[in-house]
Amino acid sequence: MQVKIPARDIILEVETSTDDTFVRVENLASVTVNPASNEESADLTDFDSQGAYEQWIMQRGASLALAGQELKDDTTGALQPGRARVEALAGEDALAAASHGRIRFRHPMDTEWRIWTATFSLGERGGGTNDPSAWAATITKSGLTTTEAVV
Repeated sequence: MQVKIPARDIILEVETSTDDTFVRVENLASVTVNPASNEESADLTDFDSQGAYEQWIMQRGASLALAGQELKDDTTGALQPGRARVEALAGEDALAAASHGRIRFRHPMDTEWRIWTATFSLGERGGGTNDPSAWAATITKSGLTTTEAVV
């Protein structure tokens, strides 16, 4: 039987360092996967195409857009572990190789994690007079997707 999958059930984790330890990215209100982000194509149209556009995909890409409310510990100001790691990977000093981290994501019924090496960018924060402060990040895949069985 085919069933609909609630978007809110996605499980998204970020690697804490390079030791294969992942933590959940907490309190997300929206996760949008764009499998065509950074895709590049080559125009193959020529006189023999009979007026029809022709192309090859030469580069695949993908990204995840995350959104939620900004959360901090009311005593220490500390972020939750998953959010703190995303912010560290998106920090102004995270350049070149330090800008890369790994994520994995899946829905509960999936038998494999999708794993990306990726770069991280923070989005806009804030809001209006009566809004909770917004938090957003974009995770952009760098390299090929790998998979791993869910244990």
